[in-house]
Amino acid sequence: MDVKRIIVKTNLAPAAIGPYSQAVKAGNLVFTSGQIPLDPATKSVVEGGIQEQSHQVMKNLSTVLAASGSSLANVLRTTCFLKDLNDFAAFNDVYASYFDSEPPARSTVQVAKLPLDVMMEVDCVALIG
Repeated sequence: MDVKRIIVKTNLAPAAIGPYSQAVKAGNLVFTSGQIPLDPATKSVVEGGIQEQSHQVMKNLSTVLAASGSSLANVLRTTCFLKDLNDFAAFNDVYASYFDSEPPARSTVQVAKLPLDVMMEVDCVALIG
């Protein structure tokens, strides 16, 4: 089976801040890089707490998925990285508002530090189309 890798790039989401792509498509799947709460227009971390940052991350993730020919409705799995698991409930409330009654599989872990010292990051694998 000859599966081609296709790099996804959109100006509607924050540009990669390192040597990686916003997402990679292969076959009928898309693999996103972790999205952090950067405002794509200002290139700055959004102000506010975990809820504001969570909303921005989910918007960024949705934008990258759209550029890939997918959407949040097609997400199979997410990995969520929280700087502080004490923020889990507040993050979970925001996260749940982006998925219907059949949310994707998910792992959530606490990490020591994230890029630009943000409070959280989310990546995913989704179906295309």
